[in-house]
Amino acid sequence: MQYTPPVFRPPFEESSLLLQAAIGCSHNKCSFCSMYRGVKFQAESLSQIEADLQEVRAKNHIWYKRIFLLGGDAFVLSAERLKAIALKCSEYLPRLENISMYASIMNIKNKSDHELRELVSVKINDLNIGFETALDDMLEYFNKGFTLDEARTQLLRLKEAGINFSLNIIIGAAGSKRYIENARANINFLNEIQPPFIFAGTMHIEKNTTLYDDVLAGNFTECTVGENISEEIELLRGLEMQNTYFYGRHVSNTIPVWGNLPEDKEKMLAYIDEELKFIPEEYLHTIPLKGSEGAH
Repeated sequence: MQYTPPVFRPPFEESSLLLQAAIGCSHNKCSFCSMYRGVKFQAESLSQIEADLQEVRAKNHIWYKRIFLLGGDAFVLSAERLKAIALKCSEYLPRLENISMYASIMNIKNKSDHELRELVSVKINDLNIGFETALDDMLEYFNKGFTLDEARTQLLRLKEAGINFSLNIIIGAAGSKRYIENARANINFLNEIQPPFIFAGTMHIEKNTTLYDDVLAGNFTECTVGENISEEIELLRGLEMQNTYFYGRHVSNTIPVWGNLPEDKEKMLAYIDEELKFIPEEYLHTIPLKGSEGAH
C-alpha cells in the first residue's frame, strides 16, 4: 500500500481500509492546523490506487466494508475522479458499503447537485467536515475559507443529495473570553442544520501555527480545562437534535462522552457531572495538555 506521511484519519474510522487518494491538504491555510504543514498537495494517480486495491485483493482482505480515502480534503477531487475511484473500490471489494473522506465546505461548493447525487450512488458518504465554529469572525480569523452562510448552504445541499456527514466542532475555538458565546452560536447552527453526526474535539494549539504565535503574542487566550468542560456542557444542554450521534471522545477531550441525541443527552450530561467530582480544582484552571490530531 502506498502511504505518504503524515497519515491522518478520524478516530471512528479505525476499522476502515485506508486508501490514499490525495497527499496533503488543498487549502492548508487554517491558522490553528499543522497537520499538513510543508506538504505539497497532490492527487494520487488512479494507477497507484488500483495497484493498492490489487494488493488488498491479493492478500484476500476483501472483507472490508468501509474505505477512508486519505488526504486532508480528498473531496476536493473532481466528481469524475472520485466516481472513478469509487467504482474501482467496488470492483475489488465486493462487500464494500461506504467510502468516506475528509472534506471542506469549499469542496462541496465546487460540485453540482447532480454530481453530489451521483457520488452517493457509488457509495461515497459519511464525509468528515472541518467546520470548527459557528462564529463568523472566528471562521475568518482561522482562515477557513468560507463564511457561516456558505457553510449553511453547502451542508443543506449535502442533506438534499442524501450524503451523510460528520460536522467537526472545536470546543474552545473562540478562546477564554467567549467560550459560552461559542457554545450558543454552535447550538443555534447545529439545531438548524441537524447534522447526522457531531464530532466535538477540544482546541489544542500546536507549534508552527499562526494561532500558536498569536497565543505567545497575547492575541488569543486559550480556554482552561474547566472552561472547555463548561462549554461542552452548555453545548450539550442546548442541542435539540432529532437523530444525531454525538462523538465527544477525541484524545483532546478531558471527559469523553458519546451517544445518540436526543435519547442519550441527559446520560452524557450526568456522566460529565459525575466525572467532574474526580478532577482536582487546581487542574480545572490549567491549560489542556496537547493531544495527537488523528495521526495514524
